[in-house]
Amino acid sequence: MPIIKEVRGFMPKFGANCFLADNAVVVGEVNMGDNCTVWFNAVVRGDVHTITIGNNTNIQDGAIIHCTYQKSKTTIGNNVSIAHNAIVHGCTIEDDVLVGMGAIIMDDAIIGSNSIIAAGAVVLSGTRVEPGSIYAGMPAKRIKDIGGEMRAVIQRTARNYPMYAEWFKK
Repeated sequence: MPIIKEVRGFMPKFGANCFLADNAVVVGEVNMGDNCTVWFNAVVRGDVHTITIGNNTNIQDGAIIHCTYQKSKTTIGNNVSIAHNAIVHGCTIEDDVLVGMGAIIMDDAIIGSNSIIAAGAVVLSGTRVEPGSIYAGMPAKRIKDIGGEMRAVIQRTARNYPMYAEWFKK
């Protein structure tokens, strides 16, 4: 059974048709939209600041979503995929973004819409990722514009995760 816990008087709020895996953790000041999924061993920890998550967003296995106390909240848009073991910390991720496996996004970074953060990339604090681009490396740098094929990957991933969640509800 997932851990859903009140912290400092804030209880997480969930939109319609959200799925939380058996050992997912969602605590504190978290506001999650409709059709979101939080997978095995993922942690969404709104204990020190606000975490806002849009609709159709998936937080995959082992991912960590957190903030910085009294400084940097976390805002995640619609149709965002946070892949396995990624860390999203005190930043803004706009709509239609794919954050690759093991990527790290630090405080006050802004990830523009229709972008991809490559697996293993480290987006440093304060970085502004241009909409429609792919960033990779350590520290992450823009490597190219996103093409139609990669836009389709972003959309397909966001669309598939609610379907996967249905398999676990049976």
